[in-house]
Amino acid sequence: MWITAALVAVIGVGAVTVWMLRPGESAASAPVISPTPTATATPTPTPSPTATGYPANESAYDLGTLPQVNVFAVIPALPVDTDPYGAFTGEDATARAAGAPVFADPLGQPVAYLPADYTYGGTTVPIIERQANWVHVLLAGRQAVPSQGDPAQITGWLRAQDVVVAPLDASVEVNISARTIDIVRAGIPQRIATDFGWGADATPTPHGRAFIMTTRVEQSFLYTRGYPLVYLSTQSPTMDGFAGADVAVTAFHYHDERSGNVSNGCLRVDPDTITQLAALPLGTPVTIHP
Repeated sequence: MWITAALVAVIGVGAVTVWMLRPGESAASAPVISPTPTATATPTPTPSPTATGYPANESAYDLGTLPQVNVFAVIPALPVDTDPYGAFTGEDATARAAGAPVFADPLGQPVAYLPADYTYGGTTVPIIERQANWVHVLLAGRQAVPSQGDPAQITGWLRAQDVVVAPLDASVEVNISARTIDIVRAGIPQRIATDFGWGADATPTPHGRAFIMTTRVEQSFLYTRGYPLVYLSTQSPTMDGFAGADVAVTAFHYHDERSGNVSNGCLRVDPDTITQLAALPLGTPVTIHP
């Protein structure tokens, strides 16, 4: 778990129901009687395709009036992910200019903003649904701390006009019961670990989809032996904070004791595994299966 005691506020990554607008079907016209006794029906015209998804929103917003989405943020208006094992689109999004307004509902008003830059990362976010005018993304931060609500992975909607979309090269699949970690590229998994440590019963590792929020070396964390920590967007399902900090972030990191349910929620791995994970770009999707 992350032991850094100075950070700031959150991310919309939750799940919102998407209404898809579909074109109507036009009925066939009445039969036309020809000069001969044969009657033929006029073919039903094929309806023109209609774009699906939420309508565009061209409004201007003052980001200074909105809470910032970051690892320290607790934003009750942002929904939690309702499809924790759902697919990613294989793309990420970053805010243009200083930041992008974040919506819990694309038909409503923004409830937060995603900064273009933040010291502790979380600004490159994976897309879980892409529409013509909107992208649905995972976010850092929490809707609530465990003692007061649901601390699960959050989501939010960003306007396509406010972000830069880029393809993702890889994703990570963790299976705790099978004790495997794979890096998946072009649909092909590469096994990088066949044993590791995960959360103890009282401090379990959060399950579901998340993303790599930031990667950094903390020399003061002697248990890492100088290897980097790869921090994820998810936080502990049981702890409001950790070691005096207001956050309890899940991470991949090196540890000498790294087999079985031995951690405070982090995933403890060997040197080769953490080196490969640390090479992945920020925003890389990670799915943790029980």
